Amino acid sequence: MSKKETPHIDSQSTLPGRGLGEANPLLQPFLGIHQTGPFHSIKTEHYLPAFEVSMEEARKEIQEIIDNPSSPNFENTIVALDLAGEKLGRIKSIFFNLNSAETSDQMQEIAQEIAPKLSDFGNDISLNPELFARIKDVFLRRKKLVMNAEEITLLEKTYRRFVRSGANLNETDKAKYREITKELSQLGLKYQQNVLAETNAYELLITDQKDLSGLPDSIVEMAAQTAQSKEKEGWLFNLQHPSYGPFLKYADNRELREQIFRASSSRANHGNENDNQANIRRIVELRLEKARLLGFRTHAEYKLVERMAETPEKVVGFLNELHLESKPFAVKEFNEVQQYAESLGFSGIIQRWDWTYYSEKLKSERYNFTEEEVKPYLQLEKVIDGVFTLASKLYGLRLQENSSMEVYHPEVTAYEVFDESDQFIAVLYLDFFPRESKRSGAWMTDFRPQSNVHGKSIRPHISLVTNFSKSTENTPSLLTFDEVTTFLHEFGHGLHGMLSQCQFPGTSGTSVYWDFVELPSQIHENWAYEKEWLDQFAVHYQTGEKLPEELIKKIQQAQHFQVAYMMERQLSFGMLDMAYHHRESPVDTDLKEFEMNAVASTDLFEPVEGSLQSSSFSHIFAGGYDAGYYSYKWAEVLDADAFSVFQEKGIFDRETADSFRRNILEKGGSEHPMILYKAFRGQEPTTAALLKRNGMA
Repeated sequence: MSKKETPHIDSQSTLPGRGLGEANPLLQPFLGIHQTGPFHSIKTEHYLPAFEVSMEEARKEIQEIIDNPSSPNFENTIVALDLAGEKLGRIKSIFFNLNSAETSDQMQEIAQEIAPKLSDFGNDISLNPELFARIKDVFLRRKKLVMNAEEITLLEKTYRRFVRSGANLNETDKAKYREITKELSQLGLKYQQNVLAETNAYELLITDQKDLSGLPDSIVEMAAQTAQSKEKEGWLFNLQHPSYGPFLKYADNRELREQIFRASSSRANHGNENDNQANIRRIVELRLEKARLLGFRTHAEYKLVERMAETPEKVVGFLNELHLESKPFAVKEFNEVQQYAESLGFSGIIQRWDWTYYSEKLKSERYNFTEEEVKPYLQLEKVIDGVFTLASKLYGLRLQENSSMEVYHPEVTAYEVFDESDQFIAVLYLDFFPRESKRSGAWMTDFRPQSNVHGKSIRPHISLVTNFSKSTENTPSLLTFDEVTTFLHEFGHGLHGMLSQCQFPGTSGTSVYWDFVELPSQIHENWAYEKEWLDQFAVHYQTGEKLPEELIKKIQQAQHFQVAYMMERQLSFGMLDMAYHHRESPVDTDLKEFEMNAVASTDLFEPVEGSLQSSSFSHIFAGGYDAGYYSYKWAEVLDADAFSVFQEKGIFDRETADSFRRNILEKGGSEHPMILYKAFRGQEPTTAALLKRNGMA
């Protein structure tokens, strides 16, 4: 729907008492199963008045804490603050989750309107001197108080959050802090909206059948169905991963591969209304200003105080250590593909749009199988069964679909999660397929966090969102092996949220250091390569034949194919992130030049004119991974080390799984992550397990 068809909603015209208040489902108690969201009743025009009312209610709750005549203590100040604004948090979760997974022009307009108001609301709390005085009073007396580890963590986390949000600034600097955070809240949204708009804007329509040469039948069928849905003749490809990825991997037409690659790599870098260059510069500049205001040299210094890595120097050293180990192997892998392409008649230097095409052919020849051979054994419904079986074997969970629970899109499925004693554990939403209203990628989020304050047990509502290959008229949804590992990754995040057994919302689930949050997700990817797990569900969708043992062995052998190249690629993202955020001045050079310099040590290809990774690098400019992209490699070290215990004891060993659940998944952010990790592993991790797993020891 165009903007002309979606008139701007004036928040003043929709306040309670002016047409929507009493009927607004967001402001009423959620009476659905397990108090799930009333998605069928929510209309776009409900959001702004719900935000206004819930912010006002939350302000009153905060004021009650400030006005409490009793001396500040842990309960009446720290716990009360953690519980304040529950209704607002519920509304924020629904709105911003749907703005990522089921957005519209009107939703995006509301996001831009509400973001600065939420920024002001947050600043009114964190910059309130009376409230901070109460928090500080409790914090300074913490050593005299009798508290458990989680209570200490919440107290320290609350105090640090206020300090890091400007509570100690003078009035002039507080005003500046407000301006910075308000603008940043809008810039991140605008950045992501531009990426989505550019992703949806591109279409590659093929009308000559010979241009489909090399593409598997399933991909051709999907492209025909996409074209038909747009009332076009031919085969339509786009920049959503199930379409874009296979086209680069299989299409024989090199010119078309180049065209679609250039379109993807130049998103939001065309000098039009969706261009992100100015947004990038301003975001980096404002983040630096905020860090300097709070006493840090760089934004990375500010962020890493609350990370396992602790300092930018340690992150840079970590990235460089892995780079020095992997670069020689990556160069060897690049040369192998170059020589292989030449053996097939290719002349010249392979370019980025050639890499996956020739790599896939080399992989197929070397291991005598293709990913397309595996897909018929990975029907989505069977993979879901397999993932649920894994949850049962490791953690005793039972997941049961409940079609009576409301969902926000017809493609979303809702499940109830129970433990072995049939006790309710969580709600899980699964949203698998791409659509123009959904941003790209895959992620886990929650609609309600877990908590257990004063004996009131609140169980979480978790959502996993992906962009997997859809079914066609003739074929069910068949996943690539990469999509299976992605499912396991996000389900690992989901387990972290679902199995949480913490006291407070502020410490539960995935409320952990960002370089620890990827451990539960990445460790579960390992099961994808285990025959014992694949045998549980992987059968041919037509014949029912089990995934052959010979094919499983080939998958295992190919596990380390180009692992060094992939490591260098991930390291380049981490280095680019640090280049933007560990600097003491704004970026005043050409962004393409800046980007090339940042990743020069890892780059194996010639530069591509017009391409700019930064303009669609949503992780660091709109996804919270700023000065934190290294986390994926950091957690990979943890997961390789942790999974070695399962390899030693058995991949379904219940004692090991119980220990991982008890010490990691249930603990959330209740203690420092290294304490939790050592409680499971008995020692701190090293890079040795990762290098060994990757064949680079």
